[in-house]
Amino acid sequence: MRNLSHWILIAAGACASPSTAEPAANLALLAQPSASYVSGDTSVAALNDGNEPTLSRERGPGSFGNWPKTGTQWVELSWTKAISTDAIEVYWWDDHQGVRLPSQCRLKFWNGSDYALVPSAEGLGVEGDTFNRTTFQPITTTRLRLEMDGSESFSTGVLEWRVFDTGDSPAFPPDTHAGLDRSVMLDGPTYLHGQVKALKHADQLELQWRKLSGPGEVTFAQPSATETTARFSQLGTYELALEAKLDGETSSDSLQVTVIDPPKEQRLDVVYTTPYQINNPLWNDRAKALITQWIPHCIDVIEDRSLNTGGIDNFEEAAKALRGEAHQRHKGYVFANAWVHQTVESMCIALMVDAQGDSEILAAQQRFRSTLDSWIPSILAAQEPDGYLQTAYTLADRQHWPERWNPANRENHEGYVAGYFIESAINHYTLTGGKDTRLYDAAKKLADCWVNHLGPGKKAWYDEHQEMEQALVRFGRFVNDMEGHGRGDAYISLAKFLLDNRGHGEVCQEYDQSHLPVQQQYEAVGHAVRAVYSYSAMADVAAETQDTDYESAVMSLWDNMVNRKYYITGGIGSGETSEGFGPDYSLRHDAYCESCSSCGLIFFQYKLNLAYHDAKYADLYEETMYNALLGSVDLDGKNFFYQNPLDTYTARYPWHGCPCCIGNIPRTLLMVPTWTYVKDEKGIYTNLFIGSTIQVGEVAGTQIEMVQKTDYPWDGKVAITVNPAEDREFELRIRIPHRDVSVLYQGQPQANGLTQLQINGEPTPFAEELGYAVLHRKWQKGDTVSFEIPLVPQKITASDKIEATRGEMAFRYGPLVYCVERADQNIQRPVDPNAPLSVEWQPETLNGIKVLKGKWADGDDLLAIPYYARANRESAAGMGQFGGPGATGGGDGTRDQKGPSSRVWLPVR
Repeated sequence: MRNLSHWILIAAGACASPSTAEPAANLALLAQPSASYVSGDTSVAALNDGNEPTLSRERGPGSFGNWPKTGTQWVELSWTKAISTDAIEVYWWDDHQGVRLPSQCRLKFWNGSDYALVPSAEGLGVEGDTFNRTTFQPITTTRLRLEMDGSESFSTGVLEWRVFDTGDSPAFPPDTHAGLDRSVMLDGPTYLHGQVKALKHADQLELQWRKLSGPGEVTFAQPSATETTARFSQLGTYELALEAKLDGETSSDSLQVTVIDPPKEQRLDVVYTTPYQINNPLWNDRAKALITQWIPHCIDVIEDRSLNTGGIDNFEEAAKALRGEAHQRHKGYVFANAWVHQTVESMCIALMVDAQGDSEILAAQQRFRSTLDSWIPSILAAQEPDGYLQTAYTLADRQHWPERWNPANRENHEGYVAGYFIESAINHYTLTGGKDTRLYDAAKKLADCWVNHLGPGKKAWYDEHQEMEQALVRFGRFVNDMEGHGRGDAYISLAKFLLDNRGHGEVCQEYDQSHLPVQQQYEAVGHAVRAVYSYSAMADVAAETQDTDYESAVMSLWDNMVNRKYYITGGIGSGETSEGFGPDYSLRHDAYCESCSSCGLIFFQYKLNLAYHDAKYADLYEETMYNALLGSVDLDGKNFFYQNPLDTYTARYPWHGCPCCIGNIPRTLLMVPTWTYVKDEKGIYTNLFIGSTIQVGEVAGTQIEMVQKTDYPWDGKVAITVNPAEDREFELRIRIPHRDVSVLYQGQPQANGLTQLQINGEPTPFAEELGYAVLHRKWQKGDTVSFEIPLVPQKITASDKIEATRGEMAFRYGPLVYCVERADQNIQRPVDPNAPLSVEWQPETLNGIKVLKGKWADGDDLLAIPYYARANRESAAGMGQFGGPGATGGGDGTRDQKGPSSRVWLPVR
């Protein structure tokens, strides 16, 4: 289903009335839609978006539904002027699941005081796969309401609703939309996609783009076209307007363009995760839980051949098939290989964590070695002779899956699973110091297979679920760093090719970010995990190629997401589209915030830090890591959250019907060296503050070890010891924390900056550049930089543009967002906004935390705990439980009828 409003000028309705020679205008195009209820993964805007459905079973951004509501529901169109109509057409949605064709429908109009049935209605059909036409005596009204009676226990839905003009409706000005606010590089174009809807005489429309304000000149390639480009002569903020004139009526709309300098030509270098040590109360505790409990639990399930979710047995069966032996069918989702590869990578990273004599960690690590010894041969035996690897394909019936990379089967996740395998090979290589290259060589063979079959002059293709793109760039960089001679360049080029193919096919949908060419995407839309994986790869490609269009798109997407669609916890995805983004500023407390999307967002922000050398991106990925992701696994390391809403109603669960997050969480959290430091030829950048000993590799011609001593985030004191193998002159840059990077949230009192900075005990002034304190000197082994990060309790208020948080307050301490929990108090009441907040260390609570204390509006004491520690003190039976072995998406459990067990935002009175 193609959404025509994204691509062409919408003019007269396409369906001709039998009583006239000319097509009747479709008045619905200029109406405001509404409904009695809207499903989270559909849109009320679909009612009149101009789509041309071909089947009732279609779904996507062009579908409206009211699931799980049943019985009688309604949809409505309203106009600013009274219209005259005598016919409508409705294309019903029937997804053959929860939404089916209605049993009957009725059409009503607003008569000035009430809704009345349209007179002499004929039609009111409820057939599928066609427009159902209804005619009636002409009426004049400002509102039409379509009532739908659900069949049995099913919900109802609509793909498109048309309303036809009798010819007596008043003239309406064109409906004009200039497009999205965005950023653009100074030396590049911005792609303008204006939309103008007109009911009549569309060929007589007069269109004009013009500059309303801005510091420099603006040049439009085609000023009178809805789709064109604009270029700018100076840095700064501009306002551009699209004006439309028709039949004496004029309308206009504007957008804002921020013109910025492109990133530095040379990106920063990755610090690969190699054997390291953690010495930090919070991180030691969380790492131990992941290593001794969570990863072993994942291994247990993956090795359980009695389950149907798909695990290591898929690789064993695929190996049999390749050897020509009898074999079983593939189990689980087509992408079931993904969590095996993620768990391999998690084991490799966990083996690089120094156990420091802890017997439980040592025992778990020994199991990981044995498991890798068992799994790796099984995985490699399932790789096809030319390098291709996906067990679902190898085990498939060729009548149902005849060929690889088939555009008709993009949902088969070929790139998704291949990308995770390639990424696992990187950390296996660093674990063994390059001594065991089995996975590394197999990953090159797989990547070479893709390069040999896809690319310019070969085959054009892209996967519906992004992952291969960011994996190819990550691997290409790694191969170049390990082997040199540009050996990995072909992988980076293929990543760009796969991205470049999006937005050019017959099926273009926001769900998988294929609605536009990626270079012209300026709004974060669709499935949140797919989105941030795509944006992460785009940031990588921009950093490697200096492609201006990529740079502009990446910064526009980042700004749209962080400043319009971003939760205070660093989570993304309100869930109003399928596991994805909603409209601007729609940030409901029952957010989706899938754990995998937090992992992807960390990668995206990290890639921007590499490209722009700016600390604000590290500020943000620290925020996501400590809040949206750290608490996805419980303190015992035995259960997890697929979703991370701000209001918690459920307990964590041991597994999920779609276990895409189970290995993604530990592989992301345990990659501490990579997130903590980056580097370049001039020095080292410190991004996170975690007590640790980490080898950052070569800087200024010598190997360097970095040692941090800190109890952050419980204590703001940090000491960083620099240990170069040989004395060297270089820069050490230390992130100066800034807590309010997103304009959506403001904390008081402010808690930014660094204080009391000293080198070897001597107070030291420093320059500040792009959010970093810059220290330049000749460093010797044992040189120590000490400083303090301000940690104070903050009261957080949100932008008034966010409806869900108006009149509400949240709390924060350092990077940690706090919540109130039912285990401590009644949380269904307002807070006293003027009461002071105090901090108290409670070593016996939730493995040791700092709590915040304040007052409820009724004078009772208020106690808040870190958001990551929520839902660890009430049983699943007491809270309601989502997930479980058979659950998919949002799970199969029930919401707690007693209300949320924890809340982040509290009403103020």
